Amino acid sequence: MKKRSLQLLLIAFVFLAQNSFSQELYMPRNIKESYADNVRSMDGKPGKNYWQNHGKYTIALQVNADTKIVSGTETIVYENNSNDTLKNLRIRFVNNIHKKTSPRAVQNSEDFFTDGLTITALKIEGIVYKEDAKDWGTVEKVKMKKPLPPHSKITIDIDWNYPLSKLSGREGQIDNSTFFVAYSYPRVSVFDDYNKWDDLPHTSGQEFYNDFNDYTYSVEAPKNYVVYGTGDLLNPDEVLQPEFASRLKKSYTTDEVLHIANEQEMKSGIVTTQNEWNVWKFEAKNITDVCFGLSDHYLWDAGSVVVDKKTNRRASIQAAYDVAGTDFVNSIKNNQYALDWFSNNWPGIPYPFSKMTAFQGFADMEYPMMCNDSQMGDPVFAQLVQDHEVAHTYFPFYMGINETRYAFMDEGWATTFEYLIGIAEHGKEAADKFYKEFRVQQYINDPSTEEDQPIITMSSQLSDSGYGNNSYGKASLSYIALKDLLGDDLFKKSLHAYMDKWNGKHPIPWDYFNSFNTASGKNLNWFFNNWFFTNNYIDISIKNVAKNVVSVENVGGFAIPFDIIVTYSDKTTETIHQTPAVWQANQKRAVIALKNKKEIKQVTVDGGIFMDATPKNNTWSSK
Repeated sequence: MKKRSLQLLLIAFVFLAQNSFSQELYMPRNIKESYADNVRSMDGKPGKNYWQNHGKYTIALQVNADTKIVSGTETIVYENNSNDTLKNLRIRFVNNIHKKTSPRAVQNSEDFFTDGLTITALKIEGIVYKEDAKDWGTVEKVKMKKPLPPHSKITIDIDWNYPLSKLSGREGQIDNSTFFVAYSYPRVSVFDDYNKWDDLPHTSGQEFYNDFNDYTYSVEAPKNYVVYGTGDLLNPDEVLQPEFASRLKKSYTTDEVLHIANEQEMKSGIVTTQNEWNVWKFEAKNITDVCFGLSDHYLWDAGSVVVDKKTNRRASIQAAYDVAGTDFVNSIKNNQYALDWFSNNWPGIPYPFSKMTAFQGFADMEYPMMCNDSQMGDPVFAQLVQDHEVAHTYFPFYMGINETRYAFMDEGWATTFEYLIGIAEHGKEAADKFYKEFRVQQYINDPSTEEDQPIITMSSQLSDSGYGNNSYGKASLSYIALKDLLGDDLFKKSLHAYMDKWNGKHPIPWDYFNSFNTASGKNLNWFFNNWFFTNNYIDISIKNVAKNVVSVENVGGFAIPFDIIVTYSDKTTETIHQTPAVWQANQKRAVIALKNKKEIKQVTVDGGIFMDATPKNNTWSSK
């Protein structure tokens, strides 16, 4: 046996001897290799050989409000921290989804399409490459003239331009003088330990996977346009008139909701410095992406909130919206509440960034330090949508989730936090009602094959409805079931251990499983296998009631919590809660002995938000 093979075998043996958590769960061959190489560890921590690549991006962009063209120049200092020699680069430009030649998961109208990216200059390590990107899709290979050795850096210089789509979605033209500019720069695609280059094209169905990079970027915009961007605004005094710069700075230190610029002030052209073009400068470090919005007529509100009570650190909260955007009038107060609640309750980790901006658009989509949300005409629903997008701060932006492959690792958590903050905002009855109607009902009432595909299925291989339910509702139910199983304290301890180990890195599902196993001190693989690796669904029924013993059959298979509601002959009632632990010994049937020996008239099993596929068989009555 070769020395390398023997090392791998010994490493695997030692890990399995110390911790048998991963023996029961299916693991793809490439993932096994990463664990064998000590890049990832069976105890749920990054391994001693963990690595990830990194970019330092310096970008200067210009947005032409007349031509609707975004142009820019960037310098990328890219670090190859792997042990591989990279003979080529993968350059990703998401907005090429607008090219008619790009594959798409959804049908689009003519206003969606553009000619996509044009590269006007490309240099790698000072060597000129003849490339205009006319034939590029959303990710493309550039063969380097000089390979990039392990543990070394290269400098990439790119000049480019592209047109903003007239049809606004996750980015594009909001109105004739309002634009949301996201995914706006060519970037080096992720090269990681388990898949090497991320070659999956963006099809608009799935979301994103990015490295943690450092960004210094500027946006050149016409006068009277305010730019709202990811990161800290470095030069407010250069781009804003003194009164408005003063208001903005004050907002960083107060809970008060300040109107930085109102409708009349924007119309009067007195907000920004009156140069023909203003250059807005931003900086954000150790973050997965940057984006920005700009408008010459949006209202601008701001405030802040303490997000870390130990250090008294504040985060800026801003809102940019049209005068008709009534849902956004309360955005500052709502997001002050949200950042405080998320920081101190669930997940209970201080908001990790310096800012959050709500920008009125059409996407209902999250971005680092920003959300692009539509006008709903319903303040309660609008608050819930913003809660969801702000919750994404933690997953995927604090935790570098591969959303393209494992969307349940971010959407499921955001949906869970959305539900939990909804209880705090509107009460459990209202939160349960919304969650069931919006997250569970459609899934559980659809018996088609795609609804019961295992959650672990790669998101890029799922249909639209299968993708949605696996990523949001089913995944969220699994996290809520685990919370019920472990109890709040142990669940939070385990969640914090996972997040502490993996923030700023790229966790995959097995890191989540192993981390929770270790932190909880329990072998939860029976639960993870039940929820993530099976074709289970939610369906329990009462099989029998005899001698004050209730037998419940798990027809669908998911290990769910449920209540047993007992009505006795004397008309008294009792509710007995069962955690998912009731299914650990036997996932097909649970037998529950009631402590009360009174004569039983009726028994009902109720899963609450774990809606049952066949609720008619959930009640037993005596003859």
